[in-house]
Amino acid sequence: MVRCVLLSYDFTFVCPTELEDLADNYAEFKALGVEVYAVSTDTHFTHKAWHESSAAVGKVQFPMLGDPTATLARNFEVLIESEGLAERGTFVVNPEGKIVIMEHHDGGIGRDASELLRKVKAAQYVAANPGQVCPAKWQPGAATLTPSLDLVGKI
Repeated sequence: MVRCVLLSYDFTFVCPTELEDLADNYAEFKALGVEVYAVSTDTHFTHKAWHESSAAVGKVQFPMLGDPTATLARNFEVLIESEGLAERGTFVVNPEGKIVIMEHHDGGIGRDASELLRKVKAAQYVAANPGQVCPAKWQPGAATLTPSLDLVGKI
């Protein structure tokens, strides 16, 4: 299963669009039993200001965490040391605390919550169905694969 999704960012012009997209899909993450945490090197004061002044960020109901000491950004290896800012990292964590999906996006490339949801569902399926794997573009209800010598060369 999946326990949580941690998204690192720092407020740029792309971030509010990502946060709004996640906010629009938050109920589906919660229905899957997944909590979303957005974390940036900004302070909680900055988060509050954005939440109150941006219509997009104002939709956010999931926790927005301040990491002004950059501890999380450094530990997740998304810190741009020279700037003291976090890059866009996405980390899907299972109940044992293991990262099962991680992505790293350039500052100018926004993330897609629907694709993240698809990956979370695939991670949950694989966790609940040992021996099965989800092929590219897998959607719930679609066929999965059972790795074996018999499958080699037949895909």
